[in-house]
Amino acid sequence: MWKNVHVVELVVFAVLFVAVSAMGFVAARWRRPATMEHLDEWGLGGRNFGSWITWFLIGGDLYTAYTFVAVPALVFGAGALGFYAVPYTIILYPIFFLILIRLWSVSHKHRLVTPADFVRVRFGSPTLALLVAITGIVATMPYIALQLVGIEAVLKTIGLTGDSTVARHLPIIIAFAILAAYTYQSGLRAPALIAFVKDSLIYVVILAAIIILPTKLGGWDGIFSAADAKFQASANPADGVLLNANNQLQYISLALGSALALFLYPHSVTGVLASKNRNVIKRNMSALPAYSLLLGLLALLGFAAIAAKVTPLPGTKAPDTNTVVPLLFQGQFPAWFAGVAFAAIGIGALVPAAIMSIAAANLFTRNIYREYLNKEATPAQEAKVSKITSLVVKVGALLCIILLDPQFSIDLQLIGGVIILQTLPSVAIGLFTRWFHKGALIAGWVAGMAFGMWMLYNVSNATRDHFAGSNFPLSKLGFDTKMTIYAGLVAVVANLVVAALGTVLLRAFKVADGTDGTARPDYFVDEDEPQGAATPTEAAVA
Repeated sequence: MWKNVHVVELVVFAVLFVAVSAMGFVAARWRRPATMEHLDEWGLGGRNFGSWITWFLIGGDLYTAYTFVAVPALVFGAGALGFYAVPYTIILYPIFFLILIRLWSVSHKHRLVTPADFVRVRFGSPTLALLVAITGIVATMPYIALQLVGIEAVLKTIGLTGDSTVARHLPIIIAFAILAAYTYQSGLRAPALIAFVKDSLIYVVILAAIIILPTKLGGWDGIFSAADAKFQASANPADGVLLNANNQLQYISLALGSALALFLYPHSVTGVLASKNRNVIKRNMSALPAYSLLLGLLALLGFAAIAAKVTPLPGTKAPDTNTVVPLLFQGQFPAWFAGVAFAAIGIGALVPAAIMSIAAANLFTRNIYREYLNKEATPAQEAKVSKITSLVVKVGALLCIILLDPQFSIDLQLIGGVIILQTLPSVAIGLFTRWFHKGALIAGWVAGMAFGMWMLYNVSNATRDHFAGSNFPLSKLGFDTKMTIYAGLVAVVANLVVAALGTVLLRAFKVADGTDGTARPDYFVDEDEPQGAATPTEAAVA
């Protein structure tokens, strides 16, 4: 069924993958609670993770297998534009240093599990909470599918691919069946435990690559010269080793929009709410930029692949550039080390995929099942529904990979970023002000979503007329320019304008608003303040 399999790489990959999967099953006994039949335990790991666990968990959640293969692939194809991921992962931490601490406190106080839970309490609107929940689930599904794209790139490079559907997808179906099984059993403890191994492998692989590759490819001067020569010969006006007038606005808007979107994803919030206290979050928002250094080094592998004259494996309609990093390791390192690198990518897919499926399942359970289907649900029933929903979510992501063009799955993730940004006013801004009217926030969400979808519909490329990415050409708005802009940022501005104008109008007509179930002190509560306490101490506030 499979031909030309690289046996040594496959054996190393399989051994590490199986070992880590075993850790996933054992994780149910790690920091063992009295019962796993509660969302606080299954879905949030007991809300008791310290600084180190949280650092690995959030790092493993945000820096995914897809990041490992896609960022260098973008640098390989477009040059400097691919480095947008580096500044956005730097500027987001100061922004979210303030936001996530408040979210943790109010969630601790009111026993909230999801961002939609917060919106429900803050604005007293089940409808707005439902929109936030659906948005989170829809945006997360293609994100999970992208983790499969990362594993698939590795499996293709190893040789586990073929012309038939079974040959192409059987290994990835097996991998995700294992992932689904241990996530069902161990909940958030599984990715938290595995993240230690995943990140250790990635640090070792990247540091080795950055040290060894220049010695084989003529030094960094030779690597950059090879990349510059490639882009000088390209007819694409938007590529190059430096930014130019055509892609600078796209770079800036994409970096800012991606930074704002990243912690609105429900899986990012899940990692934060699993933290023990406010200081854990403060330490992590200060230390997580270490991953950005790793990301910058990782992006350079795209230029190294150009210097190494890597040719991507064939894709469905075009060369699959996601294979350039696996091919780079396969061509420049011994087979056993390439197997380690492939395992790092594969395991790097398991951690975020597990957290994302748990986060999506929690949204369904808390904000759809409990709100509309079973208002008297017990904690055990909630945990059961979440476990089953996490399986359904994984199956949906798997079907995306099997049934859709992989490139369209990647574009769907970019669309997901545009979608999740529309929850910014109600979730992120809602943590600081209750000025917006709940009806205006709903109207803003509708306007932002509609405008965003219109812009995405008008994004095309050589192989697709619509929904071909998130870089919206400003010429579509009547501007005489070749510049593009990140659609999500424009859409959320439209969202905010409608929400602000709507709030003024609804207040002028004295339309009834929802009840705010929170109080200002709730946003400063720490672990030593009992949940349900009236007011934290002044010391805690300080």
